[in-house]
Formats: sequence, structure tokens, C-alpha cells
Amino acid sequence: MNSEKKIIFMGTAEFAIPCIKNIINNYNLLCVVTSVDKPAGRGLKLKESPVKKYAKENKITILQPTNLKENDFISKIKSYKPDLIVVVAFRMLPEILWKIPKYGTINVHASLLPEYRGAAPINWSIINGEKYTGVSTFFINNKIDTGEIIDQSKIAINNNETAGDIHDKLMELGGALLIKSIDKIFSSKRVLTQNQLDHKPNNSAPKLNKTNCKINWEDSSEKIYNKIRGLSPYPGARSVLDNHTKTINLIIYKSKYANEKHSYTIGKVIVNKDNIKIATSDGYIYPSLIKFEGKNTLDIKSLINGFNFHEKCKMI
Repeated sequence: MNSEKKIIFMGTAEFAIPCIKNIINNYNLLCVVTSVDKPAGRGLKLKESPVKKYAKENKITILQPTNLKENDFISKIKSYKPDLIVVVAFRMLPEILWKIPKYGTINVHASLLPEYRGAAPINWSIINGEKYTGVSTFFINNKIDTGEIIDQSKIAINNNETAGDIHDKLMELGGALLIKSIDKIFSSKRVLTQNQLDHKPNNSAPKLNKTNCKINWEDSSEKIYNKIRGLSPYPGARSVLDNHTKTINLIIYKSKYANEKHSYTIGKVIVNKDNIKIATSDGYIYPSLIKFEGKNTLDIKSLINGFNFHEKCKMI
């Protein structure tokens, strides 16, 4: 452990936990900066971030500023005299903050930059049918995910893996890559970096919302299948079932697909004894895990047994 080098960590989500663990095991972690507790659930009880929970369990000092530009907060960070700030799954930092440390501020991002800059890189890489993804470490600058790249690590995406599967793999990979990058930064050698602006990315990773999470049944079966697994387990691929007399909002979490010629109208729902298939432009989607709005998530056999599908029902 190198106790001489002092690090401040900033993060919120579970994805950041292996990075914190590895910093604790190798360097002097001064404190953790995370989001303020937010009301959640039906009771609107205050919910702590995964990073805060982990910090409390490990008796790490916690800071929860409401404003990252706040004078008291900036003064507090300066008083620690950090050698490095590490940011993972947090928010954009003001320049007055990321310029404080002697060695700068670095970020761990869940894509092979410059591809998939933005808030949801894991989801979009799967939605777009990528065969590979990875993690990148880079120095933060005044634009989102555009700083000088320090290191990258690559993994394959299997065609049955979900966003949840890849999240868990990259979470561990990111923790290992971070320490490799920090070791480089704190070594006496000059850190060789790659300029992202030399390469124009083909894809971005915008924030997910109800519109871009909706299934377009005019798409190919493979494209719809990729969307479903790219949005599983969260936030889920959305659709609407037109059951002739009423419409139902739903989420499909798991499916298979088949390319097969047919004469059905696109979106037509065909209900069989053991499965449901939905007609697409070039075949069928076979959902296996569905959640109707306001109801529990059900496997497809339970749904068939418990719901009365109209013979004219379709997805819209």
C-alpha cells in the first residue's frame, strides 16, 4: 500500500464499488464524495447511494454536497491536498474542482472511448449489437468524456448477454484498470495518453428515457432482441399491448427471436399453449419475461394462464 499518495473518490452507483475497494487496498483514500440522499419508493423514504452505504460500512469519511461549486465544499477538498481525484459513475465536475489535485482528476468510463460517450454506454453498446466493449480511464477536462485516454481494457459481448451481465463484468474490469492507471500516474515515468479528438466516434450513449426505450415493431427481429437485452434488467424495453378493448403498457425483460417469413401484420401477437410470438418485419420475437404496468413480472406461461388475450391483440 502506498500511503503517501492521497486520493479523493467521487461516485454514486454500484459500478463504482470495486474501484473504491482497490483504492483502499493500494492507496490512502481520504474521503468519498457522493450524491445527497433522495426520497424513493412509495413511502418516499430517503435512500442512500450504493457508494455511501459502502463508505459507511468501511468507516470512510463521506461528503454529500448539494452544489459542487459551493465555496465551503471547494475549500474542504483543497484542505485535503489530494494528489488525485477519481470519478466513477458520478456527474460532471466544474473546472475549479477537477483542477485541484496535483496529478489531475481521472474517470473510469464503461466503453471503449471515444465510442459511446454519455450516460448509458453499456445499454447502447448492446442495443446497437456491438460484439465488443470495455472500460476506459481518462483525464477529465471541461467536456463530457473527451479527455486524454490513459488505459483501456476490452471484452467480448456474447449474443445472449444483457446489460446487467455486461455491467457486472465491466464493474470488476474497471476496478482493475483503475489501479493500473493510478500506478502509471504516480510513477516517475511520463504517462502516455491518447487524444480522443483524433478519432470521430460512430456512436454515442444518451440518457435513457421512455421514448428511446420503446420497441419499434417495424424493426428487424434481431434489432428488437438486442434492444430488449440492452435494456435488461433496467429500465426495460417498453411496448403497448392493444388487447382490442383496452391498451396495456408493458415491459419485456427477456426474449428470443427467429427470422422467418410470415403473412401476419407487424405487431400481431400469436398466443400458443406454451409461448407467445410477436410478428416483426422479418420474423418473430418470443418474449419470456414480461411485466404489465402495475403488476408483477411474470414468465410467459404464467402470463398465458392468467391473462385473457383477445384474438385480435397486437403490439403498438
